[in-house]
Amino acid sequence: MGGFLVWYSLSKVSIDTLLEYFKSANYWWIALGLFFGILSHLSRAYRWKFLLEPMGYKPDFGNSTMAVLVAYLVNYAVPRAGEVSRAAVMANYEKIPFEKGFGTIVAERIADLIMMLLIICITLFVQFDFIYELLTKNFSPVKIVILLSVLIICFLIFSQFVKKANSGIGLKIKNFVTGLVEGATSIFKMKDKWAFIFHTVFIWAMYVAMFWATIPAIESLNVPFGAILIGFIAGGFSIAATNGGVGLYPIAVAGAFALFGIPEEPANAFGWIMWTAQTAMIIVFGGLAFLLLPIYNKNK
Repeated sequence: MGGFLVWYSLSKVSIDTLLEYFKSANYWWIALGLFFGILSHLSRAYRWKFLLEPMGYKPDFGNSTMAVLVAYLVNYAVPRAGEVSRAAVMANYEKIPFEKGFGTIVAERIADLIMMLLIICITLFVQFDFIYELLTKNFSPVKIVILLSVLIICFLIFSQFVKKANSGIGLKIKNFVTGLVEGATSIFKMKDKWAFIFHTVFIWAMYVAMFWATIPAIESLNVPFGAILIGFIAGGFSIAATNGGVGLYPIAVAGAFALFGIPEEPANAFGWIMWTAQTAMIIVFGGLAFLLLPIYNKNK
């Protein structure tokens, strides 16, 4: 799948043209973007302690940081396996039971999901006129009203089905949603909840900053703020859908930029530069973390 997506993306811009964009890119802006990315990883590692300390564990910050970096590296090989490896690293070097460490990672993911939904809501608010115009241009108002009505009715019927479910898939969905709500509300019950919330907001602010800071690396690329937000969301979903967004990330970002009339060639080039920078950072730092973990803990 990844190979096909890479081929499809490269069919939109030739390799020679792409190399020219890489050669002419301003790497100071790329370095700034990577700096924001590193800050997000450090903040994620530090935030973890707020979930572990109430259970009586005080992990070493170095081990937490390397566990996070190894997790990102593993996710490039096997999607979502990074969370397992992250908990395994802490179980091995910090003696934190795997199930407890993994439970805190799930709670983190709930907080991250809420942040992603918040960014989507902010984007809908900031770009309401643009999105409304885009919808009305492609769909008649009557069709939009009918579609929304059908979606609302389906949601209400589905909610009632899940609410009354006592077995099967309905019960599984009910338990999942219940766990999601409990995990989200538990954040507000923890001792250092405001510090946890601050780091959560900071992590995602750094993600957006990394995306924004890399755009000036391509001189011919002029991207409005709304396109930055929509491009960031599209890129985020592509990473979640594939192994680190391989092949899909440039397509998703270029597609988002196309809505704003941004030329396809530089948009695709930006997607590849952004993805390559992120991937190189994870491979380098994740690989170093994997090698340094046993050395760092040799006296334990």
